[in-house]
Amino acid sequence: MEKIAVLIPCYNEELTIEKVIKDFKKELPQADIYVYDNNSKDKTYEIAKAAGAIVRRENRQGKGNVVRSMFRDIEADLYVMVDGDDTYPAEFVHELIKPVREGKADMAIGDRLSNGTYHQEIKKNFHEFGNNLVRKAINVLFKNNLKDIMTGYRVFNRMFVKNMPVMSPKFELETEMTLFALDKKFRILEIPIVFRERPEGSESKIDTVSDGIKVIKTIIKMFKDHKPFAFFGIIFAVLFIIGLLVGIPVIVEFCKTKTITKIPSAILATGIMTLAVIFGQCGVILQTIVKQHRENYELNLLRYSQIEKYLNSKVEDKEEVKVVKEENNKSKEKGKQKNEKKSKNNGKGKKSSK
Repeated sequence: MEKIAVLIPCYNEELTIEKVIKDFKKELPQADIYVYDNNSKDKTYEIAKAAGAIVRRENRQGKGNVVRSMFRDIEADLYVMVDGDDTYPAEFVHELIKPVREGKADMAIGDRLSNGTYHQEIKKNFHEFGNNLVRKAINVLFKNNLKDIMTGYRVFNRMFVKNMPVMSPKFELETEMTLFALDKKFRILEIPIVFRERPEGSESKIDTVSDGIKVIKTIIKMFKDHKPFAFFGIIFAVLFIIGLLVGIPVIVEFCKTKTITKIPSAILATGIMTLAVIFGQCGVILQTIVKQHRENYELNLLRYSQIEKYLNSKVEDKEEVKVVKEENNKSKEKGKQKNEKKSKNNGKGKKSSK
């Protein structure tokens, strides 16, 4: 039987968490709903527990730390991740689950931007500018056309969840997930959804400036880690051009006079060119390492899928054996009942003959 887990990381969401749990219970009555409370100072924990969710605590502060624990602890076939602030309607969950269930995607993303509801509800120009900057940077970097990089409404299959190392501690988590999926060639599908504004009294935990800086740092780090040849190649090109600009007058002078009077420029140009060569070599070496890492990751994914298939076949075999045993027990019970009836009938026959 397919097992679905709804993951709701929470920090001070007492105003909305009960409604979110009830909405997802209504849409997915067969699912297990997990709420991980991240040091809330209000009654989020108590309200979530009273609403019927499986509630646990995560003491390490930050959404990334919460989701890391969720991915490690929770076993399921399909994972639905959603915020506890009631900005993502539960009724869209079926559209997000469908492509993952059918094997068309490893991660389905709730796209808030395509239908314009996010722009209507979020009236922060700098916040929107940051989102667009990150989206365009990632699309250029990975030659893709994703529309919503930072949405918190996602559905994953088991393979993605159990093979993604969550490294980001806080709100740069969604960016990391998208970058990881793109780099490791996981299938991503965006589904347009409606975005709702937070109810009155509920405050956003996102700081536009500080979290925006963290996201940009994450992009630079992921660029360096996943595309080192391009990253260090850019630095090499910049340094090489500067070195040429500084060094060309020295070379021209030497060609004309066979002497060098611009000693400082010659030393500076030599140093810059040396740095450029070092950065270029770093890019080549690290690109080779990254390529090897990708090959190892693909092999590990293959082993993981084979182990999963083996374990599933064992479970199916156990279930078949259990069914066979139950059938045998039923047939034995029926045999016993028949024997008892025969013995009773034989006993009655003997009495009548006497």
